[in-house]
Amino acid sequence: MFDTLITPFACKSLRLSNRFMMAPMSRYFAPGGVPGQDIADYYRRRIDGGVAGVISEGVAIDVPGSVAADTVPDFHGEAALAGWRKVVDDVHAAGGAFVPQLWHVGGCIDFNFPDAVHPPLKSPSGLVGPDMKGGLVMTDEDIADVIASFARAARDAAALGCDAIELHGAHGYLFDQFFWNVTNRRTDRYGGADIAARSRFAADTVAAVRAAVGRDLAIMFRISQWKVYDYDAKLARNPAEMEQWLAPLVDAGVDIIHASDRRFWEPAFEGSDLNLAGWAKKVTGLPTVTVGSIGLSRDLMADFVEGTSHPEIERFQDLERRFDRGDFDLVAVGRALLSDPEWLLKVRGGNFADLKPYSLATKEELY
Repeated sequence: MFDTLITPFACKSLRLSNRFMMAPMSRYFAPGGVPGQDIADYYRRRIDGGVAGVISEGVAIDVPGSVAADTVPDFHGEAALAGWRKVVDDVHAAGGAFVPQLWHVGGCIDFNFPDAVHPPLKSPSGLVGPDMKGGLVMTDEDIADVIASFARAARDAAALGCDAIELHGAHGYLFDQFFWNVTNRRTDRYGGADIAARSRFAADTVAAVRAAVGRDLAIMFRISQWKVYDYDAKLARNPAEMEQWLAPLVDAGVDIIHASDRRFWEPAFEGSDLNLAGWAKKVTGLPTVTVGSIGLSRDLMADFVEGTSHPEIERFQDLERRFDRGDFDLVAVGRALLSDPEWLLKVRGGNFADLKPYSLATKEELY
């Protein structure tokens, strides 16, 4: 199983022994923002289980209010960066690649810890969803500070020996709040009637990151249509709008698009069975990552309600078919790998009966 996916991949600094990576998933196991040996062990086990690299949970850049819970890992400060150096070293020692996902939540509170104390949140227009207030409206100075903060975090990632960096531009967080016309009502250079104009903030950030790290460090950018406040949202209604959305990011220096679907097998637009990653590759020509309920029977949002998602192998052939067709280059596995670090080894060996289901209880443990 997955023979064609067990092939090397390379894009600038990112070099992988196969096409599988661990998807980013918030875990909240970093008291005071500092990752410990338990987090290093957690990521290393996924490499031992067969995936070629891990994309970290979202990590906080150094502007106040970039995240809204104090157990989200920081990616700044001496103690936190020392912890991440140990993570990077352990993942490399196991033969894997490590990619931190740099995160700013914008105006979104943390859904897992809604009552957590945090600095004031800020967003493009003080909105996080349709007529939903969230965060203070960002000033020009705020925007400049955030862009500079992402660049500093990327420079630190390069210094730690990370194999790439990922900017979290999906699911309704800060970059996405600029993309979405519902949450971006600005009338300055960071607003606009079309999505190309509203991509300027993300493009300016990518350009600053590229200037900070040089030409060789791979920059990944995660996108989605759906938001935590609106599962049916559409930033791009058709491929032409998707090209307008992504072209500024490509021009600024993005190397890989990580396209988040709730279910990878669902088409992004009518008239084609291409998913979001497939269309992102088609309109940009860049390598892409597909993600969304890989190996499980239900999407993440259903699990929040119903509790347990069981292994599903029926869609594996569809995943291979799409890869062989050239729709995407990498596969990010989330909850299936969270519940079972040896998921890929078991699938490759045909040991489907040994696969472990994912349940909400999995969120409470780090193993």
